[in-house]
Amino acid sequence: MIKINENYLKLPGSYLFSTIGKKVNAFIQDNPDKKVIRLGIGDVTRPLTPTITDALHRAVDEMGKEETFRGYAPDLGYDFLRNAIAENDYKARGCDITADEIFVSDGAKCDSGNIQEIFALDNTIAVCDPVYPVYVDSNVMAGRGGQYSESAQGFSDIIYMPCTADNEFAPEIPKKVPDIIYLCFPNNPTGAIINKEDLQKWVDHANEHGSIIIYDAAYEAYIRTEGIPHSIYECDGARTCAIELHSFSKNAGFTGVRLGYTVVPKDLVREGTSLHTLWARRHSTKYNGAPYIVQRAGEAVYSQTGKTEIRGLVDHYMRNASYILSGLKDAGYTVYGGTDAPYIWLKTPGKMTSWEFFDHLLNTANVVGTPGSGFGPHGEGYFRLTAFGSYENTVEAVDRIRKLGA
Repeated sequence: MIKINENYLKLPGSYLFSTIGKKVNAFIQDNPDKKVIRLGIGDVTRPLTPTITDALHRAVDEMGKEETFRGYAPDLGYDFLRNAIAENDYKARGCDITADEIFVSDGAKCDSGNIQEIFALDNTIAVCDPVYPVYVDSNVMAGRGGQYSESAQGFSDIIYMPCTADNEFAPEIPKKVPDIIYLCFPNNPTGAIINKEDLQKWVDHANEHGSIIIYDAAYEAYIRTEGIPHSIYECDGARTCAIELHSFSKNAGFTGVRLGYTVVPKDLVREGTSLHTLWARRHSTKYNGAPYIVQRAGEAVYSQTGKTEIRGLVDHYMRNASYILSGLKDAGYTVYGGTDAPYIWLKTPGKMTSWEFFDHLLNTANVVGTPGSGFGPHGEGYFRLTAFGSYENTVEAVDRIRKLGA
């Protein structure tokens, strides 16, 4: 008789953003006359830029001609894209990463969920709390989570590293040494950043104890503060302890196009085995490569015109973030983030839980955000708003919230 993977049953409820979607759709069905403004999910709204769409069109034309048609992409990605990534995202920043250490994929979310497959099930994991849910859920599905505790709002075998206002939402190194450490900076959901000195401490700790850092740099394009690292490989020794995830979704607007990459240095070896080799084996076995036309669009991101246009997209969203940040502060809310990330992390007013504030905001202001408790135990009492809407909708949403008062 067939048996299911019972680890899936340990996950509480549905995926966070599925739950939000159901609630919002029900509200819209009951209130068809209301204009709902969505500042919840981290989905972009600005269209692809001209340089990107031109590259897509050219690649589509190539696919329609016998002499330029392409079939399966190379396992790890086309050289033209991997070389552009290595040159612009790493060599230009003084990072020793080569093109053959870059694995092109269809997005950082998939890679962040899949990377755990190359590690044994008895490894312990540590995550920031609050945390991007995929890090936790994918490890629970694999069998590393232990049992879920309703009272603790967490899993018994996962090390939760509290990120609070007291530590500026950057975790402290836990007393119990984890095998795998998930870090995300600029952070989703809090918008926090980490300076190079503190990131170096994590690298040194990982190398000392043989741990692996999985570093999610999906929002590095939003860093405005001088001296903040855009890559963990800016730290000495990161090549022997860190895997880095990147996305084209939030900087270039590829949420509907799908493109990302993961870096696994060849120096990263555990138990005499190259993790680069393991990930390459997994990648080639389970993945047929990002489409040629999409990889050509990714290459265009690194052209001079592409870089200019992408800066414009990021500037647009950061203008929104600035308006949300200042508007909510003026309204009396306690607010964090929004200066080096497209996320604003606010303290819920009064004694409202994060889901109570979600319902309050939806029903009274018709604005959608994300309850902090969906990101982990220390997310309770907080709420995330994104800057990925249009400027007009952002202004209207903030003005509605301001009328409610804090």
